[in-house]
Amino acid sequence: MTIRFLLNGEPVQVDAPPTATLLDWLREERRLTGTKEGCNEGDCGACTVMVTDPDGSARALNACILFLPQLAGRAVRTVEGIASPDGALHPVQQAMIDHHGSQCGFCTPGFVVSMAVAHRNGRTDHDDQLAGNLCRCTGYAPIIRAAKAVETAPVPGWMRADAETLRSASFSVSQISSGGRQRSAIGPSDNGDGGRQPPTCPTSADDLAAWYLENPKATLIAGATDVGLWVTKGLRDPAPIAFLNQCADLRGIVADDETIHIGAMTTIAELGTFIADRHPAFAELIRRYGSAQVRNAATIGGNIANGSPIGDSPPALIALGASLHLRRGDTRRVIALEDFFLDYGKQDRAEGEFVAAVSIPVQPDRLACYKLSKRFDQDISAVCGAFSITVEDEKVTAVRIAFGGMAGTPKRAHAVEAALIGQDWTEAKVLAAQDAFAADFTPLSDMRASARYRLRAAKAMLMRYFHESRGQPVGLLEVQP
Repeated sequence: MTIRFLLNGEPVQVDAPPTATLLDWLREERRLTGTKEGCNEGDCGACTVMVTDPDGSARALNACILFLPQLAGRAVRTVEGIASPDGALHPVQQAMIDHHGSQCGFCTPGFVVSMAVAHRNGRTDHDDQLAGNLCRCTGYAPIIRAAKAVETAPVPGWMRADAETLRSASFSVSQISSGGRQRSAIGPSDNGDGGRQPPTCPTSADDLAAWYLENPKATLIAGATDVGLWVTKGLRDPAPIAFLNQCADLRGIVADDETIHIGAMTTIAELGTFIADRHPAFAELIRRYGSAQVRNAATIGGNIANGSPIGDSPPALIALGASLHLRRGDTRRVIALEDFFLDYGKQDRAEGEFVAAVSIPVQPDRLACYKLSKRFDQDISAVCGAFSITVEDEKVTAVRIAFGGMAGTPKRAHAVEAALIGQDWTEAKVLAAQDAFAADFTPLSDMRASARYRLRAAKAMLMRYFHESRGQPVGLLEVQP
């Protein structure tokens, strides 16, 4: 398989299997060993690289779960490319030296790349931008001091050069294309794939629909934050494969007075940015979704389609009354998101059918999202609850409550909703409604939490929502006098 992209400012052409990761290729084929292998699952950030898209936007991504075909027509900078071509250090590199931000140095390259991307994008929320970079010896204080020290430093010109090159006629997508049927930058497999069906890289939803109808057993790869681990940890072969990163018409958010339409290829980071002024609790939940690197790659369609009972976006979307848009060939249908999840590992999705979009009705913001996990950042939920309750004249007139981690699927709390609807919005009525959780959920006990804890936590979340609606401070990270 042939892939063409920029690497540290220079065009490269790579012949590699479709599931070769950028990390392995950098270290084994290019001997760029500054990019480290730590967890190999997107948790530690030691493998962080900077990826610039054709539109000029730059993202920090985990090279360990980034397949080479996802880079076609893009630009990659490793830690070796953060300094200028003449060797001048990037401001964040000099600041790491000045503020003693490195001891053993294993994690340092990933930190430097994440900091350089944040600096290029004008981000000063350093704790969030670096939450996916783990350090076990230096301590974070000097690293954060280094990040703060360069907030006002100009972005070096060489850090914008990739975007200019990608926009130039000398490096257009059409010119780097291999000329295949899919008009992608990925050519036919001719280097040791054993004669198997080569992967495809559709450039539109129509291309994808036609191909997937003919290959319904195929694996669709969007951000690869899930499928990447199938390969690096499970050693699975997901062939045949369709890489969706060039399906521009499956990406983006369009809103009018009635509906917010979110394309399946919209990243979690993009959704978080858009939704912040409409439903800030959802945006805060997204902030705790993995790391910046994971949010920059993961897509809302993938987060829904994998059917995980502990995916954090479905409970919030269900509480907002979201609809799911599915497509199989030329056939399209729309269902309530809550009806998509049938049982553990089973969704209402026919062979050859894919998630095209999710839509949310425009509504006043009544949403609250509560996530319990052993670590605050970058951890899987033990319980994730989402609540949207309408109270008029001190009576509950509408209610939608959904949970993750309480059943084999993301699930609505129908019995609790029934116990609240039409009732006075008082602490006594909320306490009484808590008993209905036992009718809605029979959670499991596992390493994250016991069944008893989960039920108690769900009840407490409902009470927390009540107190927040009354204006009482309940923030878990705030110290009250």
